Amino acid sequence: MSEPSVAEYRIEDLAHRSGATVRTIRAYQDRGLLPKPERRGRSNVYGSPHLTRLRQIADLLDRGYTLASIKELLEAWDTGRGLGGVLGLVAEVQGPWTDEEATRISRAELEERFGGKPDEESLAEAVELGVLESVPGKSDEFLVPSPQELSVAIELHAAGVPLPAISAHLRELRGQIEHIASRFLEFTTEHVFARYLEHRPPTDADAAEAASLVRRLRPLAQHTMDAELARAMRTFATLHLQQHLRADGSPAVGIEHRAVTLPARTIQAVQALVGEEHTAAFIAAATERELQARALDSLASTRRHVEQFDQKG
Repeated sequence: MSEPSVAEYRIEDLAHRSGATVRTIRAYQDRGLLPKPERRGRSNVYGSPHLTRLRQIADLLDRGYTLASIKELLEAWDTGRGLGGVLGLVAEVQGPWTDEEATRISRAELEERFGGKPDEESLAEAVELGVLESVPGKSDEFLVPSPQELSVAIELHAAGVPLPAISAHLRELRGQIEHIASRFLEFTTEHVFARYLEHRPPTDADAAEAASLVRRLRPLAQHTMDAELARAMRTFATLHLQQHLRADGSPAVGIEHRAVTLPARTIQAVQALVGEEHTAAFIAAATERELQARALDSLASTRRHVEQFDQKG
């Protein structure tokens, strides 16, 4: 609800209306984020602009900005440069990165899909991991942010994988995926977005153009991951199968449907380096490293295509 332009508040009233504490309001004043109040006798009087500013700060904090960044943004706004473009860019980045839509599931349905037995410990872990989200006021219902991810867990459990093992695998996988996402963002920032971030905050025009690029580049990360995961799964699935089927247990590298046995000299060198028990893992890691290098080459190729597209545009 909008506040009347002539509204006046004591600091306690301002805190109540804004949701901030008195201590926080004073800290914002000390940092220069909030204008000083008007002094009337022995009292400080705040107005609607103070309430508006507190709500802006709260909104930016929710978006992930630091207080130092917020101060820069608000100073830019106060000097007439505006916040529209920046907030539009923030909204684009924070928007959905998947077409998947969240659904809801009842506790009874969860138990049925996972064998029909209550498992409060696994349920709590699923909530902690974000696979499920509690619904306020409904203890027997959960939000499912990614139905696909839940379906994978259901299929793995039906195939005989214990729930604790599924959770542990997800934690490990999430750490690796977050590393890949971080590298992709570093890559695109360096080669694509750096020019839009030269000004702090960026101009409305630069922020709007960067937001448009985010929309265009968003699917590229997923496409690259899909292609490289498919390639890696084909390579390593073949490798693992061959390792289990070979009578002598010696390492072999799978290429499509042919088994390529590594030279004995190479095997001996690897064994001398890491030990016999780690030889297969070392060879697999070396192969994975090569795949990751090729993934970066693929990303570089993607960047060149984007630059060519920009030049044509």
